[in-house]
Parts: sequence; structure tokens; C-alpha cells
Amino acid sequence: MEQEFFNKEQEKKPKIRRTIMNIYVGNLSYEATDETIREAFESFGQVASAKVIKDKYSGQSRGFGFVEMSVQSQAQTAIKNLNGKELKGKQMSVSEARPRPDQGRTEGGRTDYSGRRNRY
Repeated sequence: MEQEFFNKEQEKKPKIRRTIMNIYVGNLSYEATDETIREAFESFGQVASAKVIKDKYSGQSRGFGFVEMSVQSQAQTAIKNLNGKELKGKQMSVSEARPRPDQGRTEGGRTDYSGRRNRY
């Protein structure tokens, strides 16, 4: 009886998986803001988010950012049309964002000369 209830619950929920495409936008002017890159991409479709990456200490733009678009075909069109175009006086470099490589960070701590971890 309990099994039937769970099966019915699963049947009710349609499995809709939206794939949001993450787009890398490089060579941005330091004057570029989240809003300016959002406006550039919105002419090609719905933008889920737009973010210019900033230095955590100075707050100045690092010259690149990311845009997420919910429809993959619109994102591909935006990449084709905006790559090499000028925004705020600089030519943008636009491509599909690659996943960050695992940098293999460890927990830290000291090791002795043999390579073993020391407890201090």
C-alpha cells in the first residue's frame, strides 16, 4: 500500500530538466557592469543571470564575466553574434564557459621532509 502511494507521487511530477548554458565573456572594459552585459545578451533571448567578476579587495572589474541563458539555441546565437563585437570600447571574447578544473586542493597543514603529514 505504501509503495503504491510513492509510485503515484512520482507519476504526478513531470521531469522537466532545464539546461542553463553558462557563457564566458572575456576582454571586458573596466567600465562594463552586470547590467551592460545583460543588455547586450538580452537582444538574443532570456538571460537568467549576468555577472562581471570583480577583484575582492579593490572592487574593480577583473575584465571578464559570465552570462547564463536558459535556452541553448539562443545562447549559441548570442555567442556567434557577440564574439569579437565591441562593448564599452573593447572587443569582447565570447565562448561557452568550460567547467573549472579540479585544482586538487588539500586540507592544508604541514608535511615533514618525508612527505607525510604532520599533525601540527
